[in-house]
Amino acid sequence: MIKRALISVSDKTGIVEFAKALDSKGIEIISTGGTAKALSDAGINVINVSDVTRFPECLDGRVKTLHPKIHAGILAMRSNPEHMKQLDELGVETIDLVVINLYPFKQTILKENIQLEEAIENIDIGGPTMLRAAAKNYQDVAVIVDPADYSVVLEELEQSGEISLKTKFKLAYKVFEHTSHYDTLIANYLRDKLDEKVFPQTLSLTFEKVQDMRYGENPHQKAVFYKEVGSCTGSITAAKQLHGKELSYNNINDANGALELLKEFDEPTVVAVKHANPCGVASAENIYEAYIKAYEADPVSIFGGIIAANREIDARTAEEINKIFVEIVIAPSYTKEALEILSQKKNIRILELENISSKVSKDTYDMKKVVGGLLVQEYNDKLIDIDNIEYVTDKKPSAAELEDLVFAMKVVKHTKSNGIVVAKGKQTLGVGPGQTNRIMAAKIAIEYAGERSKGAVMASDAFFPFPDCVEAAAKAGITAIVQPGGSIKDKESIEACNKHGIAMIFTGMRHFKH
Repeated sequence: MIKRALISVSDKTGIVEFAKALDSKGIEIISTGGTAKALSDAGINVINVSDVTRFPECLDGRVKTLHPKIHAGILAMRSNPEHMKQLDELGVETIDLVVINLYPFKQTILKENIQLEEAIENIDIGGPTMLRAAAKNYQDVAVIVDPADYSVVLEELEQSGEISLKTKFKLAYKVFEHTSHYDTLIANYLRDKLDEKVFPQTLSLTFEKVQDMRYGENPHQKAVFYKEVGSCTGSITAAKQLHGKELSYNNINDANGALELLKEFDEPTVVAVKHANPCGVASAENIYEAYIKAYEADPVSIFGGIIAANREIDARTAEEINKIFVEIVIAPSYTKEALEILSQKKNIRILELENISSKVSKDTYDMKKVVGGLLVQEYNDKLIDIDNIEYVTDKKPSAAELEDLVFAMKVVKHTKSNGIVVAKGKQTLGVGPGQTNRIMAAKIAIEYAGERSKGAVMASDAFFPFPDCVEAAAKAGITAIVQPGGSIKDKESIEACNKHGIAMIFTGMRHFKH
């Protein structure tokens, strides 16, 4: 039976109505500070917590509920005669319902130019302590941390005059989920304030649900989408959907890959992605020309793919996009005419991402879940140290070839390994992704390029273990190659390049993507 409730909330959404319902049932309400005033002003009978503890709030409100008369009333097990005897001897009354939500730490640290001192003051102490105490004693105490649960509790009280054990257990679970999230936000915020950027001894991560998905990678798999707390500028989680049905699991995964590749470029660029691999990438003087080049790079694979552009989509570009079926278009903005044109198709998802070119923070973790564990590494924000590339062949690449080599390396960096990219004129001509041997990746890229490979360049995400890729490149008419180098058979690849008059440079930097 609920006889006594303690209410202390920062988020006062719905609290007056909830407290009125409790008051109407004769439930005694204890409260603190601003909550007590809000309830009292609404005509609700409230007992101030200091009248219960016989101790005033102090230290600017830092100490209000940290008192045995509060915590003993929450933690006492009603089925334990010794507990109840001690309460009687100490003059402590039980508390049957605890309604708490915490200081707004997340909202505080998300504000611009927040000072450490203000963030620290918004770390709640008494709230989590009461929540955890009530949740631990869930058999006897109902605890609410989420305003959405007010109606659930009231409905049960109306129906049976009691809150079911099943509901109490679920509410207790939500408390520990909430306090874990809260503590992780604090720990991560403080870690970011440290000068040394090291991997922590224990890694706690916290995410907030964005949506339940219709299904995962395949229709028989359930899935959900979570986002990181904090600034996600330039990421898929920050995109605004302007048109189309809900994004799928694969849509989000592919769109993320498209955005990561797009961020490598400053000039007008279009990236087309299919099944997490780039299938057409091009840069040009304007976004229309970039799209035409990206489409022509592989007009077959782009069908049903994702298009990401780093400039506003105009009407003529939209008209070209509408000639084929694509799942998603992502751009920083759209002209009114372009949006009208694209919206004519029911199934296309149109996403607007204002800061689409924002670089990924150097502090971002790259994570991969494995069964029973988590692989964590620094985000790969490197490409080529142009001042330290090694010219290893007799022939040196021309200025135009060097420009294309850098372009191709940007693309192959974001291609599943083993990966090979053939490009020319800042346009991919062939992408060979995700093969178990490098020569097969080279053959696929060259086959896609066809006759266009004559005079093109080739990029490899890792070294050539044998000179066979050079031989294939020479046969296709490729004139320059970029690769990390580092194979024990580098000399054979260099000799093959010299034999066929191909320029080759070593970057000393591998870009595996698994």
